[in-house]
Amino acid sequence: MDRKYVITSFIYAILGLLLGIYMAASHNHGQMVTHAHIMLAAFVVSFIYGLCHRLWLTNGSSALSQIQFYVHQAGILVLVIGLFLLYGNLAAPDVLDPILALASVAVLVGMILMTVLFMTSAKSKESGRG
Repeated sequence: MDRKYVITSFIYAILGLLLGIYMAASHNHGQMVTHAHIMLAAFVVSFIYGLCHRLWLTNGSSALSQIQFYVHQAGILVLVIGLFLLYGNLAAPDVLDPILALASVAVLVGMILMTVLFMTSAKSKESGRG
């Protein structure tokens, strides 16, 4: 699971950097919010989740761990696409707002599930760090 998260985090970093380079080259910074979400919520959070799995979690193959991974990925993917459409004026805000709200809740649920995984992991309890 740690590897899955790190690989996806690097993919997000590449996408975020490409968007940033495009904005700089075009002098059009209209996608700054999208860029920030890709770099922070997608790249940094996914990378931190990968580190958590590598350093502390022992339940990476559990069903809850798999659910958490896919909830986070789905939420991030929908959020980033929705923001791109919104800030690119490619879709109406009244259409995107409920979709973005659901995606944001999915990312929050992913964070809550990661917290549960961390709290219930044997490694974090055994090491005295938890």
